[in-house]
Order: sequence, then C-alpha cells, then structure tokens
Amino acid sequence: MTTSVATHPPGASAAARQTVPLTGLRGAIARNMTQGWQAPRVAHSVDVDLSRVETLRGERAAAGDKLSLNAFVLHAVAQALRAHPRLNALIREKEVELIDDINIGVAVALDDGLMVPVIRHADTKPVSVLAAETRQLAEGARAGALTGGAYQRGTFTVTNLGSTPIDRFSPVLNPPQVGILGVGRTRQQTVVKDGAVVAAPVVNLTLVFDHRAVDGYPAALFLGEIARRLEQAEFD
Repeated sequence: MTTSVATHPPGASAAARQTVPLTGLRGAIARNMTQGWQAPRVAHSVDVDLSRVETLRGERAAAGDKLSLNAFVLHAVAQALRAHPRLNALIREKEVELIDDINIGVAVALDDGLMVPVIRHADTKPVSVLAAETRQLAEGARAGALTGGAYQRGTFTVTNLGSTPIDRFSPVLNPPQVGILGVGRTRQQTVVKDGAVVAAPVVNLTLVFDHRAVDGYPAALFLGEIARRLEQAEFD
C-alpha cells in the first residue's frame, strides 16, 4: 500500500493553508496581466514640479470646486494624446490601429482586484468634468453598478498610486493598448528655481509603452508634453 503525505511550509498546518483561485475577476486580471507583461515594453520616467497645479487646486477649492490631482493629470494626458496619436492606439496581430477617439481608462482598486472604467472623448472635457466622471466611475466600479460598456473602448490607461507611500512604479500594459501612465505620490522635494533651492511638490510619472508600436524618442516627447502641461498649468 502506498501512503500519500501532504507537505506544507515549515510552521504551517494544513488548516492554516489559504489559496486565492485564479477564477472570476482575479482570473481575468491574471490573464490580462500575463498578456501585458509579455509585450516588449519600455518605461520612461520623469519628475514633475506641481507647484502651479497645487496653487490652482487651492484657488479652485477656495471657490468650492475641489479637484483631485488625477483630474489634472487626465487632462494633460488627453491633450498630449491628441498631439501624439501614436500613443493613442491599439496593437493587433499584424498592425497598429490608431484610434481617433481619445478614451482614457482609469484604474480603480477594488477589494479583490482592479477595474478600468473608461472616460470617453477625454480630450473634449475640462478638468472639472474629468474630476466628476472619474469620481462617478470609481464609485460605480466599487459598487458593482457599472455596465460592461463602461469598461470598453479604452485607448490609453492612467493608474494612480498617489494615496500610497509609493514614489514611482512601472505599471503593466493594459492590452491591446499601446501605453499606460503610472502616477506616484506627491512628495516635497528640493528643486532649483531662478537660481535658488526651494521645496516643491513633486510627482513622478512613469510611461510604459509597447516598443513594437512606438519608439523611445516619440514616447519621450509624449511624456515630456504631459510634464510640461502640468508644470505650466495648461488647462484650457
């Protein structure tokens, strides 16, 4: 007779063993992340001085219009995508499809996973509308109240870890999209302004892109435009 013996890590009992099945939402995330990780991806990163954005946010808050930093980032990304259409694209088996509509996915953390509802025609909307739509989509995603259509037709994704202690990170592509932007926490950092060393609110932006669709130089120009728009507070 053959005896089968179950083994467990040192100090762990069979009763204490826990697993998380890769099914349902977790399984869908696993499959999507595997596909995104397999792409020949490259990351560019830049630190951005948010002094003007934070001043503008303070002025708007005093007027009763409380806006998140993410809304300003979304506005800058949408306008930069209009100027750099190679990043507003989907990669197919044998081609890169450039998309006319700028539909930005906003990553929303749930207790058991991550969902990415989409703000459609983001380049046509002011910061206040982007803030309101982001809030509505996040609340709907967490409540499970959004329809399947709310997650479709995204052309680029922004994921923000500003509420955590993370300064910078490289997100995984959201296939078949060509690019994704990771936003770290805002931190106080010394910068040089007019020859003087001062403290300023700084955030790190990391662009991850599929190198099959975009080369490093145009991707750098795209990220640079996002940074410029934020640093100069260009929000028309």
